[in-house]
Amino acid sequence: IITNFDIEKESEYLKILNPKLSNLEKKKINNIAKDSLINEIVKKSEIQQKLNINKENAFVDEHLRKLYTKLNFNNEEEFKKSLKIKKNYSLEEIKEKIKIEILWNELIYLKYRNQLKIDTKSLLKKIEKNDNDFKKEYLLSEIVFEAKKGKRISDLIKEIKLSISEIGFNNTANIFSISESSKLGGKIGWIDENNLSNAIYEKLNVINKGEITDALKIGNNFLILKIESIRKTKIKIDKKK
Repeated sequence: IITNFDIEKESEYLKILNPKLSNLEKKKINNIAKDSLINEIVKKSEIQQKLNINKENAFVDEHLRKLYTKLNFNNEEEFKKSLKIKKNYSLEEIKEKIKIEILWNELIYLKYRNQLKIDTKSLLKKIEKNDNDFKKEYLLSEIVFEAKKGKRISDLIKEIKLSISEIGFNNTANIFSISESSKLGGKIGWIDENNLSNAIYEKLNVINKGEITDALKIGNNFLILKIESIRKTKIKIDKKK
């Protein structure tokens, strides 16, 4: 059972992750919160059947650090103080939500790990080719979406792009994206250009900061990326290592 109180609390949590969500009308925020809660309940149910959900998880603090850094807090104490001011969520409650996501990822990995293949030769060739002293990184946000029954994909893409122009990329990600990053308004952080697939790199290479890519087909889903910022960092690569 999901109560109105649960939806209200979840909507406040989503506003912590994406403050721009407050600009949407209450009904839309509640719908996003309801979907978010349903996903969490389903995940928790699956986890409880296969993993020990009560066991301490060493990765929670690391993921918490990544979260408050994305939200522009300098440290955990600063983030904790902000939560106390808002009086919506405690740090422990947020850690519990993070733990569910970590365990869900672990469950997916255990299910599909035998299908993972690493092309070592290809990676070694890539390292050998890399003679740059600087690496280029993109600060990215994403909207991952799937085709809907009875709706042409071209119409769905138009609807998403119209939404981006009206309410912004981050809020549109909250509404349309099926990725876990949707809770953060689609934010996925800094990505090294060498970690991008050729197809994605080609799309990003022709746009500038603040612009979005065309929709790109990734498996059964579609992806739109936005470049929030670009930076170059000096590097020293130990190719042997």
